[in-house]
Amino acid sequence: MKSPRPVAAKQVRLKLVYVDFWSAVKLSFLVSAVLGVVLVVAVFLIWTVLASTGIFGQVSSIVQDVSDNQKFSVNSVLSLAQVMGFSLIIAALNVIVGTVLGAIACLLYNLSVRVTGGILVGFTNQ
Repeated sequence: MKSPRPVAAKQVRLKLVYVDFWSAVKLSFLVSAVLGVVLVVAVFLIWTVLASTGIFGQVSSIVQDVSDNQKFSVNSVLSLAQVMGFSLIIAALNVIVGTVLGAIACLLYNLSVRVTGGILVGFTNQ
């Protein structure tokens, strides 16, 4: 009996010479939206941990001792509603900026391909 001959891995070299604009915009929007959700959840978790460990009370007492202002409270400045509202605004701005940067990167790549010829990518079949 003959032993089967091992099949050589086929290698393919391709050039990436064009990135579709709307695909890049949609992908950058989705990535930015996911990162925005991650930001909001992370801010909520950090605020919850800081509130449950009593850090805000300790900071309030330090500020009261230093400034002789007995009515100051960090909880009034950094309430959950204010912190989450600020993080939602920052997340929305990040989604807008991330989408625009993705579109600009796509346009710049498509323009640079005319000069450089694109990126050579190698694939193998195993």
